[in-house]
Amino acid sequence: MLPFLLFGARKENNVMVRWAWPFKALVDHDGEKEENRSSTGAARPDFLCVGSQKGGTSWLYRQLALHPDFWMPPIKEIHYFDNLSRNKRLFPPRRRDERDVCFLESMKSLSTQPYIDLENYGRLFMHKGSLLSGDISPGYSTLSDEIIERVVGYFRNLKVIFLARDPVERAWSQLSMGVRLGRISPFDVTDLDEVIRNLRSPGVSSRSYPSKIVARWRCHVHPDLFRLYFFDDLERSPTELRRSILHFLGADPNKPSGQLRADHNSSAGKEKLQLTDNVRSHVARFFKDELRACARELGGPAREWPARYGFSLVWFFIGLADDVDLVPWCDCLV
Repeated sequence: MLPFLLFGARKENNVMVRWAWPFKALVDHDGEKEENRSSTGAARPDFLCVGSQKGGTSWLYRQLALHPDFWMPPIKEIHYFDNLSRNKRLFPPRRRDERDVCFLESMKSLSTQPYIDLENYGRLFMHKGSLLSGDISPGYSTLSDEIIERVVGYFRNLKVIFLARDPVERAWSQLSMGVRLGRISPFDVTDLDEVIRNLRSPGVSSRSYPSKIVARWRCHVHPDLFRLYFFDDLERSPTELRRSILHFLGADPNKPSGQLRADHNSSAGKEKLQLTDNVRSHVARFFKDELRACARELGGPAREWPARYGFSLVWFFIGLADDVDLVPWCDCLV
C-alpha cells in the first residue's frame, strides 16, 4: 500500500505549505517495507537548491551548468517533489547531447507515475558520471515536513542550499514576474488593497517567509549539509558568493564557468512593476514581523533588512525581548 499524502495545501504558521503525491513504497529483497534507506550509488543528486524564487537561483544554475566539475540537468527546475514535473516550461529544454535527451525521456516517464518514486528520481542523475549534479527548484521551499523528511532520509548525504532575499523585494519581484508572464492578472499597483490581496495569494505568501522556510528545512537537514546564502551577497560580491557555494558543494572555486563571469545576471533590466514610496512602506509594514524574524534568526545581511524600511534598532530589540520575556531589560531603550 502506498504511503499516501493528499495533494493540496495547508496553512502552517501563516504560510501555505503544499502537500505532494503519495510515495512509492520501498521494498527490500525479503518483500518487507524498507523506510528511509540511503542511496549510496552514483545515481543520485548531490544537492538541492530549494529557493528562494527570485533569490538568485537562475544565476546559480548558469554558474554550475558551465562549471567543469558539474553536469547539470538540461532543465533548471525539475519540480519533481512539488508537482511531479507537470509544470509548463517557459523555455525549451537543453538538448546538447545524448545525456540531455535521455534525462528528458526519463523525466517524462517518471512524471506519468501517480506517486513519488525516490529511487527512479535518483537515477535521473546517473548521467553525471563522476561529476556533481543537483536539482535547483525554488518550489521546494513550499514542501511540507513530511516530504522533506522522506527526501532527506533517503538521500543521506544530500546537501541543501537556500538563497534568502529581503521579503519585500522578493515578493515585489515575484509579482512583477507574474504579471509579465501572464501568471498574475494586471492590477493597479497604487491600490493598496489590490497589492495586499496579491501578497496574500497562496502562490506568493508560501514563498515570502524565509525565516519559516529555513527553520522547516533545518529541522530535517544536518547542519553540515545545509547552507544559507543571501541575495544581498549576489549583488555586492558575486565572486565571493560563487566561491563559497562551490566550496560547499565540493567543486573547485578556482575553475571558471566557461566565459561566464560571476557577476553575470540575465535578469537585469527586466521590466518590474512600479513601486512607489507609499506602496513600498505599506508592503514593508505587511512583512514587519517577518523582517524582524529574519534579522533575528537568519542573521548576516538579514540584520540590515528592517532598517531599510525605517524600523529602528529599538523596534528590533524590543521585538526580540518580547520573544524571550525580557521586556524590563529593554526599558533603557525606550
